[in-house]
Amino acid sequence: MATLGWQTPGVLNESAIWKSLNAPGRLILIAGPCVIESGELCLQVASALKKTCDRLGVSYVFKASYDKANRTSSKSFRGPGLEEGLAVLADIRSRVGVPILTDVHTEAQAVAAARVADILQIPAFLCRQTDLIAAAVQTGRIVNLKKGQFLSPEEMGQVVDKARSAGGKRLLLTERGTTFGYHNLVADMRSIPIMRRFGFPVIFDATHSVQLPGGSGDRSSGQREFAPVLARSALAAGASGVFIETHPDPDQALSDGPNSIPLATMPALLKSLLKVYSAVQ
Repeated sequence: MATLGWQTPGVLNESAIWKSLNAPGRLILIAGPCVIESGELCLQVASALKKTCDRLGVSYVFKASYDKANRTSSKSFRGPGLEEGLAVLADIRSRVGVPILTDVHTEAQAVAAARVADILQIPAFLCRQTDLIAAAVQTGRIVNLKKGQFLSPEEMGQVVDKARSAGGKRLLLTERGTTFGYHNLVADMRSIPIMRRFGFPVIFDATHSVQLPGGSGDRSSGQREFAPVLARSALAAGASGVFIETHPDPDQALSDGPNSIPLATMPALLKSLLKVYSAVQ
């Protein structure tokens, strides 16, 4: 299937991207490595996933973080930082021709990242930070609001209201599990139809939902084998797409390896997800 024409190098075409993310019957995939380990890794992942998504007719957005500010340990790898990381993301956008999503942690980062990213993501832990939400929305970029692990799906209505009051009209809402305690999260599929009532596409973060926060002492663990199960369940419940962290060798990944999906298995996984998505549509 042909690409969607949003990828003019160096030009942000928010309208075309937003149209693709709302195309009837078209699955959304937001995927990439948890953190930017190198430009080569990001290029490998983005190129492979774009090829697969073009063939399957999936709307693909590449994601990666330039800074993981909420790692369990201060000794953990955080990423290359803002300046170097955004340069990598800009290169991926230009060379591969895909929209870019990255997370922001401060108002200043939102302004800087908006020069490169098509979608700014508000991390789950920061989803109630009013000034951060307003700053992201006011850049004019699409904003992905991740539901905090500490919020009910109904409470995300207040987060949406904050974004709307700042002028936000192009929003995504992402479910990523709810804190259960003792290094565990629970994904409640009722949150998908509840958050859809707010009028925006709902994405399900399949790999963060199987994370075991702090499960390995100084770092998080995870159960990647259950990510496909939850992804299929979320699509059956009405999600518009899935958020997946993937890596060529998850066991060697510098962040979130235990809950990341091997890149080589992504084509087969997407085919299985499309079967569920198509049946629901």
